[in-house]
Parts: sequence; C-alpha cells; structure tokens
Amino acid sequence: MRPDEIRFGPAPLGLAAGRGPVRVTWLGTAGFAIEHEGFVVLIDPYLTRASLGQCARGALVSDPEVLAAHVSRADAIVAGHAHFDHVLDVPTLARVTGARVFGSKSCARLCRAAGVHERQVVDVESSMGQSPVEAEVGPFALRFVPSAHSAFALGRVPFEGEIADCPELPLGVHEYRCGAVFSVDLRVAGRRLYHLGSAELIDAQARPGVDLLMLCVAGWTTTPRFAPRVLSALDPGVVLLSHWDNFFQPFSRGAAPLPAMKMGALVDALSAQSRGLAVGTLDHFGSLSL
Repeated sequence: MRPDEIRFGPAPLGLAAGRGPVRVTWLGTAGFAIEHEGFVVLIDPYLTRASLGQCARGALVSDPEVLAAHVSRADAIVAGHAHFDHVLDVPTLARVTGARVFGSKSCARLCRAAGVHERQVVDVESSMGQSPVEAEVGPFALRFVPSAHSAFALGRVPFEGEIADCPELPLGVHEYRCGAVFSVDLRVAGRRLYHLGSAELIDAQARPGVDLLMLCVAGWTTTPRFAPRVLSALDPGVVLLSHWDNFFQPFSRGAAPLPAMKMGALVDALSAQSRGLAVGTLDHFGSLSL
C-alpha cells in the first residue's frame, strides 16, 4: 500500500522525451508541490496540522516554523476548496513566497483579509464563464475545473457555504466554509497531471488522458460509484492516493491512515476497473518524477 516508488508497469515512470523531469512531492493531506525547471506550483498546501484539541478550542493559526521547514519557494498556490485542511496555510505561504493564489471567492476573501496583496489573488470562481479558467505559470499550463465535495457528513458536505468577509482573523474550523470546489488540470513538459482534492467530481467536466492522478481518499466510501466514475472520466495512467493520512497528528508521527479510509478496498475497486493500473502512495515529503 505504501511503496517507496510508484512504478508504471515494470519500470519507473518515464521522462517526457527531451524534457527535464517533473517532480511531484506529497506534503500530506491533499497537498502537493510540483516542480519543473525551477518553477514550483503548490496545491492545497496544509502543513500546520493542528491537533484535534486545537481544532476544538477555536481559532487556528499557521505554524511558521513548520512552513519554513518544508516550503522554501512557490510561484503559484492553488486551493481546491476552502476547508481549513486545504487553505489554512495558503495566506501565510503567499505572503512569504510572493506566489499568486488561485482559488474560489471564499479563498480570495480569506487571502485579502490576511494581508495578501491584491495582485497576488486570482478569484477563479468569479472569472469563470462558460469554460474553465486557464492560466500559465512559467512552464505550467493550469486549468481550473468545476468539481464537487464528497457528502461524507451524514449525507452532507461538511461546512457548506461561503467564507464571508473576514473582519476578524484567525477563524475557527467551522468558519472555513467549503465554498466553490475545483480540480486542477496541469500540463507541463509533455505530461498531464490532475489533482482531485475531494472524493467526488462532476463527470462531464473532466477530460480523459491523465498521466498522473492525485486522488483524494477521504470520503470516497460515501460517493456512489466513485472508482468507475473517476477512471471513466480521467483514464489515468498512474493513481497517487492522497488525503488519507491523519492530519491531526504532526509529521513526526508519520503517515498513519485516518479511521475508516478502507484504502485496500479502494485499490481493489480501481484495479478491478483497469487491469494493470499503477496505484500507490508516498510517505510525507516523498517524491516521484515524471
């Protein structure tokens, strides 16, 4: 379930012909750092990992020492939705790195309230017309695809709604409202990567032909026909599982699964749909290259 390398068939993932490697590093939870030719895109970078006690007591703040230890730079930060375990650290990282932030109205409001400069904030939701928003960041072509959040809280999406104006920060867990949900479709160096940050999708919005799918595990058991729908919509070559670890524990405790993830059953369901599909995980801050 947790190989040190994810392999495509009998050999390591191949490099795009004539191109430098694309490095994908798991940051825990749904977070990733994707690097190519000196450019870095962060997706859902949640590293503070507040404990259950801290979450229960009230307002949450980023841990600057943890962020500094694990993120040295970024050119873009993407927030798939605005729950705390996706966006808590986004404003701090944006201020420190100067990266542009791409996210929903809720994410944009949070960033502005936290003092992120207006020129860094890209409200993908408000910019979206009939087609998904697209942007370029160095060698990366980013496409923001409307998506959905799994309804794992007794049949409902937890903390639905929008983050309203934020006159007072920090916020408590329940104030990090989900907001609009996006997947991000990245093209770089002849490769196509897709981040599905919640275990649900809008089937008609996705396009097949993905080289690497970064797939959320949390909530998959409550999503009807999750495995066949994902594979039909995206047809990935490799699936890298994420958002399965207990993010209420510090990194020093290692990557332990949250209760009731049923990862083995998910791997079986994916494999049953696509013979020979490579499915696996990484340890915290483990990387693979495409």
